[in-house]
Amino acid sequence: MTEKEKYLQICREAMWTGITLVTLILFWLVAGFGLANSSIKVCGLPIWAVAGTFGVWIFAMVLVKLLTTCIFKDFDLDTAGEEAKR
Repeated sequence: MTEKEKYLQICREAMWTGITLVTLILFWLVAGFGLANSSIKVCGLPIWAVAGTFGVWIFAMVLVKLLTTCIFKDFDLDTAGEEAKR
């Protein structure tokens, strides 16, 4: 992988990580505040409390799994090895 390709991959990973963060914040807002008027209870807790905590946690794990399988690439950041090979 060239230096430019590495740089572009790092930028791509950073962009998608930021998008994931914004998505999680929006999900947390909808799950917590959006369900606040609901009278549904899960194990004695209001649905907004369950969705705003456990729901966000599970959703975050799904998004991280998607990031690591679809977006992230494993590559060596060391440039000294490339210079020695030339």
